[in-house]
Amino acid sequence: MVHIQKYLFACVLFLSATHVSLGQKKTLILPGETFSVSDRPAFVLLPDESKRSSPQPWIIYAPTLPAYPDQHEKWMHEQFLNAGIAVAGIDVGEGYGSPKSNQLFTSLYDELVNKKGFAPKPCLFGRSRGGLWVTSWAIENPTKVSGIIGIYPVFDFRTYPGIDKTAPAYGLNKTELESKLSLLNPISKVGVLAKSKIPVALIHGDVDKVVPLKENSQEFFNQYKLENQQDLVKLIILKGQGHNFFEGFFKSQELVDFAINRAKNGIK
Repeated sequence: MVHIQKYLFACVLFLSATHVSLGQKKTLILPGETFSVSDRPAFVLLPDESKRSSPQPWIIYAPTLPAYPDQHEKWMHEQFLNAGIAVAGIDVGEGYGSPKSNQLFTSLYDELVNKKGFAPKPCLFGRSRGGLWVTSWAIENPTKVSGIIGIYPVFDFRTYPGIDKTAPAYGLNKTELESKLSLLNPISKVGVLAKSKIPVALIHGDVDKVVPLKENSQEFFNQYKLENQQDLVKLIILKGQGHNFFEGFFKSQELVDFAINRAKNGIK
């Protein structure tokens, strides 16, 4: 079962990479717009005009690759739009939370906040490796974040995709990255988020072999606990679930309600 799970996940990664290489135009799962920011593809899913507001509350989603967000998340994004929350993302490639990907996130933020009238504090949403994207940016920009949600998110790049694959994204070799884990690995700096009192909600399976619960979401919670901020983290553990498409991950009303609340709070 574990081998099948890893195979299916690898297929998803391959398809994403193939779409990138073919240069296919991004297809949105819900109404919105595609555009470019710093010469990178970006998108925004927009609520019906009758439900928009000024400033516009929003969510930054990752990983924005041609295949994501996908149909598995459609229900969640429908709930966001119905609540008047926009969802946006920028394709940074396989950035894994590198400084370059953070710069592109900032470019997207500046585009929507400074030019489009979006709220100054979006909620961040990281699915799987997208957890590296959003936490890394949040650690650098805690005053620009209203909250974070994650579906089996990666916070420790040693577990996924591993040092060998992460290093090139950071412009380093394996040895150089290993020497800078305390500075660059998001899980090493979660204390910054805890001290900034950023609320977080995570959902993770307890038998995830691709992104292990213990080293990622559980360790994230532990870091908040070290700062006596564990009450700010909602960790939902799904028994017997791994890194899969189980509906419980993608139709969690608790996770959706949390994100909507935090995004609306970001207007302040």
